[in-house]
Amino acid sequence: MRSEISKYARRLLLLTFAAGIVSLALFFVLPHAWISPSLPFLFVFYYACSLISYILLDRSIQNRINRFISVFMLTTAVKLFLYVAVMIIYAFVNRKDAIPFLLNFFFLYLVYTVFEVIQIVSLTRPASSADEKRKYS
Repeated sequence: MRSEISKYARRLLLLTFAAGIVSLALFFVLPHAWISPSLPFLFVFYYACSLISYILLDRSIQNRINRFISVFMLTTAVKLFLYVAVMIIYAFVNRKDAIPFLLNFFFLYLVYTVFEVIQIVSLTRPASSADEKRKYS
């Protein structure tokens, strides 16, 4: 595993643990009706989706920048459809837990999306130097 990917995996794991601790604290503060029993599985789901998309993006940036843009758009679209499908399927299968699940899902979506954007910007930042621009032209 490349060093950038392993750094990202460690940062993502730290984020997951931090979000887990916040969720655990909220479990004791908020009414239990707001916390879905599927929350631990959501952490695994978001961790896996984020790591897979980052690996694909990291591999694509080594090629031409046009390839990176295409892969970025594709991974974003696939994740969006996957997230919507998971929300809809879960809401139909577990109607009693639909609202807490959607609240938890949305909370984690915001957390992981902000993290991913920051990491992708840092991944592409070195490629914006003049030497790297010539490499991709």
